[in-house]
Amino acid sequence: MDVSIIVPVFNEQDNVLPLHEELTAEMTRLGRSYEVLYIDDGSRDDTAERLLRIAGGDARVRVVRFRRNHGQTAAMQAGIDHASGKVLVFLDGDLQNDPADVPRMLDALDESVDLVHGWRKRRRDRFWDRRLPSTIANWVIARVTRFPVHDLGCTLKVMRREIASELELYGEMHRFIPILAHQRGARCVEVETHHRPRKNGRTKYGISRTLRVLLDLITVKFLLDYFPSPMKFFGLAAVGCACVAGASALAVGWMKIRHGVDMTGNPLLLLLVLSTMVAVQFLSLGVLGEVGARTYFQAAARRAYSIRSLTNFPGDSVQRAAFRAPSVRTAHRLVDQARI
Repeated sequence: MDVSIIVPVFNEQDNVLPLHEELTAEMTRLGRSYEVLYIDDGSRDDTAERLLRIAGGDARVRVVRFRRNHGQTAAMQAGIDHASGKVLVFLDGDLQNDPADVPRMLDALDESVDLVHGWRKRRRDRFWDRRLPSTIANWVIARVTRFPVHDLGCTLKVMRREIASELELYGEMHRFIPILAHQRGARCVEVETHHRPRKNGRTKYGISRTLRVLLDLITVKFLLDYFPSPMKFFGLAAVGCACVAGASALAVGWMKIRHGVDMTGNPLLLLLVLSTMVAVQFLSLGVLGEVGARTYFQAAARRAYSIRSLTNFPGDSVQRAAFRAPSVRTAHRLVDQARI
């Protein structure tokens, strides 16, 4: 399979059929083997029934239904887990992403590029509750992560399977896919895409989502800079607190010895005690973080690096280079299958 198109949908009963017709027309014109994975994120309208009817008339359509609404990130992760194509395409199910952009983005995915993400330069949404918060969030994210990007909220992306298989999406991390992929060594480019106004259904996003994205940014920043060695972060904080404690101790000693100041209720003495306690806590968190990081990498034979290719090794291939150790759950399933 050349291309797997992953479409998360939630309460999009009026959009799934027109979207599928557009996708079919574009992919037929492209002439590459493909499949379409619709991930029904616990829809409460007739979305699931219409998807099943589409799947009944098109063998290239696969439908994954969630028991309840888990969010777009979980839907995209499910798409990655169940896709079989060499290249993965993600787009929204609300018809605002234009399927006509898919062939152009696939062409941009040449040998020097691993991920192509869309930029809705002329976005067709309301200004105050959609475009303005998104612009502010993208500006903050680009400067905090040092990753040049204009539009992290655009779902339309094209990426190689070996890169997607190394991502672990949870929470609302789907917005940070380009940044997480870049951390793994992927070469990313951003291209302008056509954005269309929503005609059917209601948007699931609002201004409240901006705060959650900024909170996720803290997690992403930690993962980018300190995940392999948490002690670098907590240890630095502990050293800062220890310096404050040391300065407070010197001041308290000088006041007591030189001037005989009564230390009862002295704020510097309280600062000394508090800084010492916080420094010990930060060191403890650093040690626990180091243990947790090593458990993460060793439990399922994960590695803190990503290989692009191997040369002069037995069985050299891109697939070997993209090898990812299975999770514990996957390993148990493989063991059960071997027993059968």
